[in-house]
Amino acid sequence: MVKAAGIGIGATATALASPAGAAGAPLAHPGLLHTRADLDRMAAKVKAGARPYAAGFAELTSNRHAQSGWRPNPQAIVYRGSGTPENYRILYNDIHAAYQNALRFHVSGEEAHADTAVAILNAWSGKLTRLEGSADRFLAAGLYGYQFANAAELVRGHGDFDLGRAQELMRDVFHPLSDDFLTRHNNAVVTNYWPNWDLTAIACVLATGIFCDERAVVERAVEYFKHGDGMGSVRHAIPVVHEDGLGEWVEAGRDQGHALLGVGLMGTVCEMAWNQGIDLYGYDDSRFLKGAQYVAKWSLGGDVPYTANTRRKGAIGGWSGSETASDVAGVDPTMTRPIWAMIANHYTKRRGLPASYLTRAAAKAAPEGGGGDYGPNSGGFDQLGFGTLAFTRDRVEETAAGSAPGPGPSGRSRDAGGVRPHASASPAAGGDLAATGSGDAAGWAAAAGIGAVAGGLLLLRRRDRGRRGAAG
Repeated sequence: MVKAAGIGIGATATALASPAGAAGAPLAHPGLLHTRADLDRMAAKVKAGARPYAAGFAELTSNRHAQSGWRPNPQAIVYRGSGTPENYRILYNDIHAAYQNALRFHVSGEEAHADTAVAILNAWSGKLTRLEGSADRFLAAGLYGYQFANAAELVRGHGDFDLGRAQELMRDVFHPLSDDFLTRHNNAVVTNYWPNWDLTAIACVLATGIFCDERAVVERAVEYFKHGDGMGSVRHAIPVVHEDGLGEWVEAGRDQGHALLGVGLMGTVCEMAWNQGIDLYGYDDSRFLKGAQYVAKWSLGGDVPYTANTRRKGAIGGWSGSETASDVAGVDPTMTRPIWAMIANHYTKRRGLPASYLTRAAAKAAPEGGGGDYGPNSGGFDQLGFGTLAFTRDRVEETAAGSAPGPGPSGRSRDAGGVRPHASASPAAGGDLAATGSGDAAGWAAAAGIGAVAGGLLLLRRRDRGRRGAAG
């Protein structure tokens, strides 16, 4: 356990770290997926009717989960997995309702939505005692743990919110399963589980550390992202970087839905870390950018290389075998998840890097919705979504050296941005991550042009959104 062992982030962990990333410094709040600057930006842009924020906010307000009339249905035990009385759908629907109402409050200022979010979260923290089921209980802990923490972070200052009890729920119910999975992998050989299993656990551990102000837990997640033995650490999830700058996403050899899930989860981890002054987006020469570009190109129908990958499977001391993925799986061009806006905006707007496959994927998916917009099954609730509203940002020009996310003079988290990457963040001579900078402008123009205003009503084009690829 990192908390006992005292593992630190190390010299290479925080190339852009602000004082918030220093050992012993307080963690920034709000500081999971959204900072105070992010929330203020959303509110100002929507109030001004700016594109594409207005279309993103319309997606939020039209979602049935974002209504102040939502009533929670807390359970003492949540089950996920075959052979059990599964009721985990109740949990993820309620968490998404809490998150969406909390986000809607920050944009609109309507107190009824904050009150609704608080009522949902308090109900669950007052009743949920454990997660059970098959191995899928680890997925439930990881996915719904990081999501619960994000919803709770948005209302942590509300007078009626029971912060202490919510922190206990994270520490006692969600976090133990996620941390145990990263340690023992359900008593399986470490490569038995594809990357998304590790990534759900990393997201939960990191969110727990931030929400509960436990830096050692944050460092545990950061260390695993960088050096973990499982397939979810960045070098195992993206084992090969090709000469064109694309990073091969190993789960592309499995199927499209799980590859998209993995990219979305890794982006979530990177964004939460960034808001605490820890740059995982840029770690290992921006390896995640290269992997995300690969999946974006492939999902858009482009040809990508794939190196045959054989992984060991089975239980420790029990059955064992192996499985080989020899080529990329087929793609469905209509399949999408609300994952692209956050990643594309970071690399192209915060960092000034070319990433045209990401911007094209973000434009195609815009305006991004959230839980309830991508089908009723669990795969449609794996991401919190609404990236068009939450993560669209103006280009941040280079600032003074040392500028990075972290607490501002008032103690609030300031926006994490502004520092351009070193030249090594792009591939060597002649390459630019298999993309051209000109593609970014076209992609963002397409994203900004979504929706049309007629008679004061925003007419949103609804598409058949991908419903396949639940976590697993």
